[in-house]
Parts: sequence; C-alpha cells; structure tokens
Amino acid sequence: MELRKDPITRSWVITGDAPEAGRREGVACRFCPDSAAQPQVVSTVASLDGGPWSARAVVHPAPMYHIEGDPQRRGDGIYDRMRSVGAHEVLVENIRHDRQLWNASDAEIEKFLLLAGQRIHDLKRDRRFKYVSIFKDYGSVAGQEFEHPSSQLTATTFVPRRVLYELRAGRDYFVQKERCVFCDILAQEERQGVRVVEMRGDYTALCPYAPRVPYETWILPRSHESSFERLALSRSAVLLDLAALLRRTLIRIRSITEDFHLVLHTSPNSTHRSEVLGYWKTIDEDYHWHIEILPVVAGRARSYTFKEVYFSPLSSETAAKRLREAAPGY
Repeated sequence: MELRKDPITRSWVITGDAPEAGRREGVACRFCPDSAAQPQVVSTVASLDGGPWSARAVVHPAPMYHIEGDPQRRGDGIYDRMRSVGAHEVLVENIRHDRQLWNASDAEIEKFLLLAGQRIHDLKRDRRFKYVSIFKDYGSVAGQEFEHPSSQLTATTFVPRRVLYELRAGRDYFVQKERCVFCDILAQEERQGVRVVEMRGDYTALCPYAPRVPYETWILPRSHESSFERLALSRSAVLLDLAALLRRTLIRIRSITEDFHLVLHTSPNSTHRSEVLGYWKTIDEDYHWHIEILPVVAGRARSYTFKEVYFSPLSSETAAKRLREAAPGY
C-alpha cells in the first residue's frame, strides 16, 4: 500500500492490493472478549461493572497504514507519492456484541467517547501525524467492515481534503469577522429553530443549511472548542450529554434508514505546524470540532457519486422536522 497525490484535486489517495479483513461467515467474532483470535490491544477503558473492559482500541487486522518508519515523500515525474505511514485502529465501542451506539447505555457510550479522545491525544504526540480521523460506517451499503460494535481510527501524515476546506473557510471567516463561523451557525440555527433536531446540555444536533445528502445531521458543542480530545480529557463530565444526544440522534436517523457514515472532525495536529499555509495561527479561535452523520438513503446514490455538486432531494427544514417527530423514546 502507498499514498499517491492527485495533482488536480490535491487529494492523497491510498492504493494497493489489500486483503479483505471484514466479515467472515461462520467465524467467531475476533473482538468479543472470549475470542481465540484476540487482536493486538493498543488501549483500554475500564469497565463500569467489573468486567475486563468497557471499550478498547486494537490494531486493525489488515491496516491501511503502518506506524513504523518515515513517509519518504518523493516525486514520480509530475506526481507525488509516499509510504503509507500512519496508524489504523479499530475502536471497539462495547464489550457486548449486541450493544450498538443506539441501544447501549449513555454511560457505555461515554466510555467509548473517552477512548476516542485518549487515542487522538496520544497519536497527536507523534509529530509525523498531521491528522487523526475517527469514523463509523454502518450497514452493507455504507461499507460496514465488522459486525461487532466498532468505529475506526486513522492517523495520517496529511490532512484530509474535506478538513482542509473547513480550515480554510474557518480561517477566512475569522479574518473577516474575528468570530468562529461554526459558533455563528449555531447561534443562527438555535435562534431560527427550523433545522435544529434536538438540544441537550451543551450540545446541539441540527441538519445543516446546505446538506450533501438527505437527513445529513451534525452534532456540535455549543461552547466553542476546536479540539474534541481536549474537551474529552479535561471535561469528561460533559461527555454524558454528548453520549445521550449521539444515541438519540442515531435512533432518529435509523427510523429513516439503517445505513450511515459517521465522522468526527477535530482540529489537526498543532505540533506539526505549517507556517506557509497558516492554518494553525488562529485555529483555537476559528475551528470548532463536530460530528457529521451522513445517512445512506435507498435510491439516492446520486447524492454520493456526483461529488462536484451535491444533490439532496429533501430540504434541511423538512429533514429536521421529520427527525424531531421520530422521537427516540428514551
């Protein structure tokens, strides 16, 4: 596996012939505690009830990135390439095989969120890694890889393009107005109310003004914070409200469709600064961590394949209204 850069879009693409590592019919789950094929454990969060663990991070069985060595970025004619140096982990969300984020307890989800914050913080201490992504693909259409409740983490030597767009927009807005664009969005959405799905404690779930797909939903902290892991490790008490809102939001979305992509957006590694690009000069003031959930609605593949101009046949206002009406029940 290696990384290659598209000279037109400037996106890094990982490519190579990789073995399948996902579901295997008739084979016991490798992430359950009684598995005979236990993966390499990286980090563990203690159990709530005296069990062996509540959530844990393990090395991906077939990692796209490998932690050893230097990226060795080099030219190939007009192209750029480098070794796929990084980290690729599976974040096992729950010790139980049947406890997904929408049917686990808030306390269990809180433990998973704490693990996510710990892993991001730990990997950012490595100056080679510019960004740490956490994502969850659920459902066969969304490309779910494992049956056990889990998310995945990748630490990369580059910042993903979507995050770069956010960094540029946040910086430009701050230069003009000396305010965080995400904070201004939250203030307007809460004032208008039509796209807000639910508010809980210091968090708001809303459907963005310009959705890429039907029922796209974001969860944001109402208090400004650029770094998820900083909040998770310094103010762990507030994670319980986030856990509850995440659970309730996923229940609402699953009343529409079972398949979805979930991505946590946090600030890049500020110990690996780029003075030329300037993204990190005001990042604590101009960036705002958040969770993006993109449901996969049957018959709407166009929303995902035609990326130049996103198409969503449902307005955010209607989506938010339907999601509010889809009461989680508890």
